[in-house]
Amino acid sequence: MRKWYSLYDKVYSWKNLMEAYQKVKANRGAAGVDGVRITDFDEKRVSELRRLKKELRTKAYRPQAVKRVYIPKPDGSERPLGIPTVRDRVVQQALLNILQPIFEPGFHPSSYGYRPGRSCAHAVAKAERFSNKWGLAHVVDMDLSKCFDTLDHGLILAGVGAKVSDGSVLALVRQILETGVMDEGAYYPAEAGSPQGGVISPLLMNIYLDNFDQYMKSQGIRIVRYADDILIFGYTRSEAGRYRSIAAQYLEEELKLTVNVKKTHLTTIWEGITYLGFIISRRGARIHPKSVKKFKDKVRKLTPRNSGRNVEHQIRELSMLLRGFANYFRIGQAKSLFRNLMSWIRRRLRMKQMREWKSWKGLHKQLRRMGYKGSFEKISMARWRNASCKLVHMALPNEWFNNLHLYDMERVKTNTLHQYYE
Repeated sequence: MRKWYSLYDKVYSWKNLMEAYQKVKANRGAAGVDGVRITDFDEKRVSELRRLKKELRTKAYRPQAVKRVYIPKPDGSERPLGIPTVRDRVVQQALLNILQPIFEPGFHPSSYGYRPGRSCAHAVAKAERFSNKWGLAHVVDMDLSKCFDTLDHGLILAGVGAKVSDGSVLALVRQILETGVMDEGAYYPAEAGSPQGGVISPLLMNIYLDNFDQYMKSQGIRIVRYADDILIFGYTRSEAGRYRSIAAQYLEEELKLTVNVKKTHLTTIWEGITYLGFIISRRGARIHPKSVKKFKDKVRKLTPRNSGRNVEHQIRELSMLLRGFANYFRIGQAKSLFRNLMSWIRRRLRMKQMREWKSWKGLHKQLRRMGYKGSFEKISMARWRNASCKLVHMALPNEWFNNLHLYDMERVKTNTLHQYYE
């Protein structure tokens, strides 16, 4: 195995720090414990980067505690995230720029999380091919408990040290790992883990779990992994069950991780394989109902009927959500679903416009403006069912939404999973 030496000066080179800062700026993100935002840092970027360069060169750099925030999960629990300060994110990105090219070529081919040129779509496509084309129809959906938070620091450093012999780089990695957490004003030291939200944490997780990936490969066991979302494939139920035992033993005994027994389960391609928001079956991949529900909940929050924001403002915010949802799920069999969702979304927006009209007079005025010569009905502007009536559709046709630049998911080409086959 090749080893890399004398890397530390490359981490704090001016060119690398500038490139790192540009990436951090592009990713935006919230302020850390010091309250400094990207815009604040940007105003003094030259002096700040010079200070970072000097601190790294003289070994005076010390990362600050990460800010703990929580985001809700679909099951009602919360996922902890750690937000480093902007300057610490720049250092982590600078380190990532140097380490990623060293480790990336050697990673397992079925590892897809947080890797250049790879995505969730590639992971779903590989899982679908394993099951449907290669007959590996029995699948273990393995769940790890709080994986980012339980990574062993010694094993992380050993993983990095397997290819990097620069002691200064390893010391910097250790500093980042041992940075504590500030949670609601209280400081907690970091005894394990690499905070989810840190720039370099995904790479460190991949280095850590690549030991598992390569072990499974040496045993002739097919897997697909996206970060800590792991699928293990077998030809029969008993074979898949045996593979689950092998995987769990290695993860717990060698990597000191915890397999969530309650959430880890065996399934088949006939029952449907739930993975990364999709259900993979004999017919391909379709969007999981839970993903649809989560999406519709977000739409409802952006399109309240009694909001002070007008329809045009709602459409601007909504279009960002629609574009992201469509781009992610377009690989699945989603054509009819996208059509139905757009119909429902337009109806919600029509309802909002009706409430802005307040009475039937506003509707009639709009119809006259459009040259309508037929009969006018006095209908309630507060009833949901009227949002789909003929007169409202005539006043607010689909073209009206197109003119307001509502992103139209119906125009997105779907069922494109084959484009990600390897």
